[in-house]
Amino acid sequence: MPDRRTQIMEAAIRVIAQAGVRGLRVEKLAAEAGVSTALIYYHFHDRAGILRSALEHINDRAGRYTGEAFESADPRTRLEQMLLLEIQGAPTVRENSIAWGELRASAVFSDELREPLCATTRAWAHDAETLIRAAQAAGRANPTASAADAAERLTSLVEGLSERWLSGSMTLDRARELLAGAVVVELGPS
Repeated sequence: MPDRRTQIMEAAIRVIAQAGVRGLRVEKLAAEAGVSTALIYYHFHDRAGILRSALEHINDRAGRYTGEAFESADPRTRLEQMLLLEIQGAPTVRENSIAWGELRASAVFSDELREPLCATTRAWAHDAETLIRAAQAAGRANPTASAADAAERLTSLVEGLSERWLSGSMTLDRARELLAGAVVVELGPS
């Protein structure tokens, strides 16, 4: 059984995915988590603390389901798998992607949320850049391409494709097909 803090964060992500950041009320979260509002305030102090912790929890969950990408020795394969694992039909991935999109949209209006979200985005792009540099060193990617620029474009594309897929504007298969094609465009043929 998860600890109370984890239980609350799992509930927070569900509420954000279902009702958006604006729909996240402490009372609603307490009911979803099956805990008291006092316990939520004890762990997170305020609504901003809940949102920052939810962002961290989303990243931890994503790390768990994208971790299997690092089983391959080939850095290009790891990069492609890491990106593709962000766009899949598993309920946890869908929920994570929806909540991430809600938090990103809310950061436009929230200074408190903007910096943690920017830091997380930078870390993700850096992970992709590291894999691209390793693929270049292994002769598996265009050696003259800017790894930082390619990483930024690919991670941005994942977010955009995810939003289109989740909103019903394209199928999951099409989103994954376009992402795989973008890796080839950015890194060159494998």
